[in-house]
Amino acid sequence: LVRELSSRHDVYVLTLRYPHQRRVYHVFGATVYSLGGATAGGLHRLPLLTRGLAAMRQAHHQAPFDVLHGLWADEPGFLAVSAGRLLGVPAVVSLLGGELVALPEIGYGGQLSRSNRWLAGQALRRAQAVTTGSELLRVIAAPYVGRGQLTVQPLGVDTLLFCPAQPDPVSESVLGLAGEFKLLHVASLVPIKDQVTLLRSVALVARQHPGVHLHVLGAGPLRAFLNTEAQELNLSEHVTFHGDVSHDRLPDFYRAADLFVLSSRYESQSLVVLEAAACGCPAVGTAVGILPELLPPEHLASVGDPAALAAAVGRLLEQPQRLVDAGIAAYRLATSCYSLSQTAPGFEALYRTLAASSSSDAEHPDDA
Repeated sequence: LVRELSSRHDVYVLTLRYPHQRRVYHVFGATVYSLGGATAGGLHRLPLLTRGLAAMRQAHHQAPFDVLHGLWADEPGFLAVSAGRLLGVPAVVSLLGGELVALPEIGYGGQLSRSNRWLAGQALRRAQAVTTGSELLRVIAAPYVGRGQLTVQPLGVDTLLFCPAQPDPVSESVLGLAGEFKLLHVASLVPIKDQVTLLRSVALVARQHPGVHLHVLGAGPLRAFLNTEAQELNLSEHVTFHGDVSHDRLPDFYRAADLFVLSSRYESQSLVVLEAAACGCPAVGTAVGILPELLPPEHLASVGDPAALAAAVGRLLEQPQRLVDAGIAAYRLATSCYSLSQTAPGFEALYRTLAASSSSDAEHPDDA
């Protein structure tokens, strides 16, 4: 999105925590100011937000902003609306994760933290516009946002990078032997992605289809646990953990896979499913994020239900033509509705509307 916007606009990016160092650099023509906040928590969050506000104020005086956009509703959203009030600039806030979710059993969700609840609440109430990447998240966000300020505006997939192509010998080799039915999963190995349910579902599939093989891309704290789980499920010959894979290598995996499988307990949108679709790889998964908008009901499963997920995989595995048709449908939908060329102009139109409204209010203060 930054690359698309900076090709037509002056873009300034303020990062609060990552990378873990203070520096100024350039990406795709955008100027990035990194505050290097890293994992600062508790009372240390206040100095970080104060530095962020000062940096935005200084940058605004050098080259005035037309619109501020907080990506995530907690710290970035709060900072965007606070700077907007101070500088007289409209602010957009995008919900990009679990800011409005509480899953205490796995320690996930912004609503588990009192400070995060307050920050997100302030951001959503004070923003001139709030966006979500899925209809499900729009429903969750509606009670927090003023009428007329909430819209579904998904992030788009880069269809120049993620596109169909014949897999090369390298991608074939990393995804296993010819003739296997290759399942692909791309996610951090953390509880919210629920790879335990994924492994249990594959164990069920493998009983009926011994040639199935799951390829897991991603790193995280659960790697050792999941490896043990796979062994206990007798999946050692059916699962390969590839570890972390660079973003520009992902298309080869999507193209070589037969089916993408998502097992998350929650997603705000799910770009990986769109990336797979743009490469012509169909998907099944839990009914989270954008998946209910992309997939037919028979390709969806309830959260935490290995049998339902296995059934969704099995239906496509047993009907090759249906699998081919699903890949074609996924590709058409991703490229026609969710490519950057479609989604970036949607953000630009929102920015223009807010900037024009702000200018009108400034010219006619009695009408504001």
